[in-house]
Amino acid sequence: MKRVLAALLLLAEPVNAQVSSTAAPVANSSGSVTNQAVQVTPSKTFTSVINGVSCQGATLTINPFLSSTTGWSDPYERYYNEPVYDTLDLVGAFDPEGNPIPDGRPDNPGSILFRKPIRTGQKTNFSVNGGITAQISIPLDRSHIRTCRAAAEKQVQLMEASLADKRLNYEIARLRNCADLMKEGVMFHPKSPYSKICADVILVNPPGVLPPHTHSIPTSSRTVETSDAAKQTQQQSSSQASP
Repeated sequence: MKRVLAALLLLAEPVNAQVSSTAAPVANSSGSVTNQAVQVTPSKTFTSVINGVSCQGATLTINPFLSSTTGWSDPYERYYNEPVYDTLDLVGAFDPEGNPIPDGRPDNPGSILFRKPIRTGQKTNFSVNGGITAQISIPLDRSHIRTCRAAAEKQVQLMEASLADKRLNYEIARLRNCADLMKEGVMFHPKSPYSKICADVILVNPPGVLPPHTHSIPTSSRTVETSDAAKQTQQQSSSQASP
């Protein structure tokens, strides 16, 4: 295929182009165009770190923007004076009778009759552009994200368990210290702001231990007579024993 293309290029004859020098009117226009662009750069801005475990999921970034442009012409001219030339053509040629007639050329070429004001249309251009750009970032490795989230949940459970353990130790220590002080008869004044520390502690009797108590013994007439006889017998034996 390459050889066929090379042969065709060698056999091709030169082409003679015809150039025309005929002048043609050309219209020129000028203007200015301002291009503005808003760039959204992706970044890892939403990352959750839990006890050394870093996880990142899908993120939505919304960026509002506002831009303005101003254009003006310098020097600023609201109007300009356009000359009006004298196009009067009365003489310059003669008719067969010898009278002067127009010849198609102004009798006073270049003569300005007056100048009329022309509005330039120059003005200051001001534009304000606003909008919102949105970007959604979705991680491709979904399994890694799920594993990271599971690890983060486990870390949260461990921290909650550690907090519960410390809370339990604190409550037991408070209960023990308040009970020891109550046994010793020491406690906060009811109007003290620290009286609430031991307000929910109740001192009770431990199981298997009887608290201090008293009992009343009932008496009857027979019991009184028996006790009196015993007293008399004891007095007689004591008197016989004495010399």
